Amino acid sequence: MPDVKHFNPELVLDEAIQVFWRQGLPTTGIQALVTATGVSRSSLYATFGNKDGLYAAALDRYIAQHSTPAFAQLSQATAGLTSIEEFFAGLIEVRCSGPVAGWGCMVTNAYAGPECTDTGIRTLLEDHHHMLQSAMRAALTNAAGLGQLQPSCDLDAASAVLATLAYGVNLRSRAGADAQALTDTVTAALAPLRAPLTSQEHSPQ
Repeated sequence: MPDVKHFNPELVLDEAIQVFWRQGLPTTGIQALVTATGVSRSSLYATFGNKDGLYAAALDRYIAQHSTPAFAQLSQATAGLTSIEEFFAGLIEVRCSGPVAGWGCMVTNAYAGPECTDTGIRTLLEDHHHMLQSAMRAALTNAAGLGQLQPSCDLDAASAVLATLAYGVNLRSRAGADAQALTDTVTAALAPLRAPLTSQEHSPQ
């Protein structure tokens, strides 16, 4: 008769995410995963195939838990450039303070590691990038409708730049960049997109 799993695979993936996110795939040994999850090597392999299979499943779950909700919120936001500023502010806060400060982003870390050459991992990364850039594009479209952007602003090019900036924030924070320095970079990146203030907006209240 088939073996019965005596563990919850989703809970195992949650523990595996913590290990892979902090250490990356190449430097994570199977014993570290056994210790973190409390599940034997044979059971992990029987469920996920091998360490690479466990990593792929963990990355997929990371994207579903962390990236997809944030991108959906940005896509549906109605404050234009303010929504984009809030997205980056939240990103910088998570990356620079709290329990996962200095870990970067599991997705960005994967781009920087050898695991990105795997076809399955590459598909996850490309899907993630498409979601991120689409969310930026939606927020910029809203900003344009609010009159917040330069008339000549290329929304596709701007969304690509801002998506790339998000990866840069992730990488620089992992290297120990200061939160204020990252915030200043975001402010500088958004400045050329802004429509000039009207004389009424310049005048004192």
